[in-house]
Amino acid sequence: MLGERIGEGTGKVTSQRVLPNPGGGPKMETSFQESGSLLGVNTTETCTYFAVARPDGNLFGEGQGIVMSKDGDMATWTGQGLGTLKKDGAVSYRGAIYFQTASPKWARLNSLAVVYEYEVDAQGNTRGQLFEWK
Repeated sequence: MLGERIGEGTGKVTSQRVLPNPGGGPKMETSFQESGSLLGVNTTETCTYFAVARPDGNLFGEGQGIVMSKDGDMATWTGQGLGTLKKDGAVSYRGAIYFQTASPKWARLNSLAVVYEYEVDAQGNTRGQLFEWK
């Protein structure tokens, strides 16, 4: 069951590159930076993911990120998701991520499965929301 929203952010794609994928569909790596909040704490986040186009046109992605607070709290995450390309060049992802942190403020994240909604518009602007999965 979908639980409370525990985080959100907005930002910008900072780089993209095409990766080799012998025998597979087109593969692209994307990095982005966001500002937002996580469990009520203001954050900055840097993330990189790759996406592979599947034969049906959908995307499968895997990524990782690091989230930091202005007080020095740090958490990392890894995750996977499925994406859909939109007609205007935007992309929409849904998936799950798993955090690891030593921060007392974010210790709760170590035991959560977190589902996300992540959108990138045609201009490279990002928007994401994180929800606890109960």
